[in-house]
Amino acid sequence: MNLKELSKHLGLSQTTVSRALNGYPEVSEATRARVVAAAQAHDYSPNTRAQGLATGHSRCIGHVISVGDSGEMVNPIFGDFMAGAGETYAEHGYDMMLTRVGERDEAETYRRLKARGAVDGIVMHAPRFNDSRLQLLDDLGLPFVVHGRSSGARVPYSYLDVNNRRAFYEATRHLATLGHRRIALINGQEKLDFAIRRRKGYEEGMEASGLIVDPALMTQDEMTEDYGYRSAVDMFDLADPPTAFLVSSIICAAGVRRALDDRDLRAGQDVSIATFDDCLSYFRNSAVPPVFTAMQSSVRAAGKALAQMLIDRIDTPGAVHVHTLWEAEFVVGGSTGPLKE
Repeated sequence: MNLKELSKHLGLSQTTVSRALNGYPEVSEATRARVVAAAQAHDYSPNTRAQGLATGHSRCIGHVISVGDSGEMVNPIFGDFMAGAGETYAEHGYDMMLTRVGERDEAETYRRLKARGAVDGIVMHAPRFNDSRLQLLDDLGLPFVVHGRSSGARVPYSYLDVNNRRAFYEATRHLATLGHRRIALINGQEKLDFAIRRRKGYEEGMEASGLIVDPALMTQDEMTEDYGYRSAVDMFDLADPPTAFLVSSIICAAGVRRALDDRDLRAGQDVSIATFDDCLSYFRNSAVPPVFTAMQSSVRAAGKALAQMLIDRIDTPGAVHVHTLWEAEFVVGGSTGPLKE
């Protein structure tokens, strides 16, 4: 049943029915109750585009990804985040808009989305150090939330993040207590805030363990399986190779394990691997015991929670900003063990 048919059935104008369903105050409560009951009885679902024209809301959430971060769009971590966010959007009647833009076009894209009224809010991804996008979105008055944090930023904003610094500190300390002294860090791109925090946690863990940080054992790049493999291969060729790896993604950790296989080395016996694990739907570290020792946090759950945070902000624009920091769960798996003498 469409709006015209519902209006005819009720004996009301289409304008009155639309206003009743959209909460306009000039419609009496009795009329509103009758319209809502009829809409439910006849499975009427309002046209969201038409609703947007009437109410000034698009019922759409924007996700803007720049070319510099475009690898994220094909990364299973991003896919799981979007799956979680999509669950929340569907519950509240929102659609999502995913836009890929050139790095220089990102600011203009936000301005255009705001001017067109194309989205009601933005989820900002891959925050960088002192990220200029925060100030821009705040100036535009476009509701937004951030997946992660931006060190050095002075603009107030709502975010959901994992305590990356503490997770990597604890993982480094765990490897050190197993006797490892040559601990490598295979990190994400350190232009991104999460990777900066992870490196700091690693460095602090090394210092607390009385160990020297060797730049030759630290790498940063896009977190792919091949990157993990190449990094491990290069480090194994050093005169004093690492005996343990701390890795920023389970995807990279799979590459490190492949490098071990090439040299007939066994994870957890000859070389240890500890990794960050986003609890990916199609790449689960869920064996008993787990394959990898890991710092676990569900990116799908993060997507679901952050989407709700944004919808709440859209509903109450002046609300106090929400800062949510999750602690990763440390799980000991088969990929770590005492230093082999």
